Amino acid sequence: MANALTPLIIPAKAKARLNILFIAKNALWGGDLHPEDGNHARYHQEMRHVLEGLGLNLTIRENADILFDPPKDIEFVFPLLNRAGYFNSEMMVPLLCERAGIPYLGASPILRGLSDDKHLAKLSAVDAGIPTAPWAIFRKGTAVTADKLPHAARYVVKPNNSSASWGVEDAHDWEGVSAAIERIHVDPANGGQDAIVEPFLKGSDVEVPVITINGEPQILPMLIFRQADPAHLRTYYEKRDLVDRSQKYSLDPFTSPEMVERISELTRRVWEEYRPFDYGRFEFRVNEETSEITFLELNLNCNLWSQKVFGRAAELAEWTQEQLIETILAEGLARHGLI
Repeated sequence: MANALTPLIIPAKAKARLNILFIAKNALWGGDLHPEDGNHARYHQEMRHVLEGLGLNLTIRENADILFDPPKDIEFVFPLLNRAGYFNSEMMVPLLCERAGIPYLGASPILRGLSDDKHLAKLSAVDAGIPTAPWAIFRKGTAVTADKLPHAARYVVKPNNSSASWGVEDAHDWEGVSAAIERIHVDPANGGQDAIVEPFLKGSDVEVPVITINGEPQILPMLIFRQADPAHLRTYYEKRDLVDRSQKYSLDPFTSPEMVERISELTRRVWEEYRPFDYGRFEFRVNEETSEITFLELNLNCNLWSQKVFGRAAELAEWTQEQLIETILAEGLARHGLI
């Protein structure tokens, strides 16, 4: 199906007419790996270059300050400010755009909040009848007690709103779980966050990239982070290329026809809660030995870098990176009546 999709094109007149604000934390980064954000800096550089190469009229910023008193000539916003250094920052740019009445790419603030809160996203998945492992949410400022914990031999503990597995840990008993929760609640670098705990599931993550074309979500080719050790816990530092991960897992096309069909159906059921969202990545844990499929989470306004899931999926669909980005942007512009 994905190979039959036709990329969208922004008309030349629209490119000449529209002024687009591109906001990304590392949009003007001049180096290689960022010491904290790692390969995210390369990603933001690439996105800027692609947008410039499309011939768009761009205003480029690395934070949202411009939107508190926005210039009147800004007509659309392309936000990539998911981790701005404060709690729930992923909602800030959409909220400021709503305040200013400026159209923007991606889901509304309330849907961004729903998707980025892993606990709420899991509740939505369960409500849609999607297989989801049991979990427990420990909000910052509430009592941390063992009675909510699902039974498991090994647990994954992470911030409830984390991206790229920031702050993820594993533990094998309540003592280890509660200590990890406490570290997340008081973490000074991020102001402290809510924690979510769930059983560790053996297997690999299947990534389902979804874009919208003419108002309808479409699934691009799926990929799998196939792990050399199914019991390995992937970390933030591995995802950001800040440590060597070359021997631990590979990003491969996921081609099991029966499982692709099942995951596609589950994804369609999940995404109904979030439309319209323009683009997003849905994640499932797959045990290839048992064929068990479990919903993990979803990420709207997710990473579009050519070296990650979306870029690789575009290649499999026989699209260039430029066609991928132009299609996503063209859809967002069209949805807001700008082309």
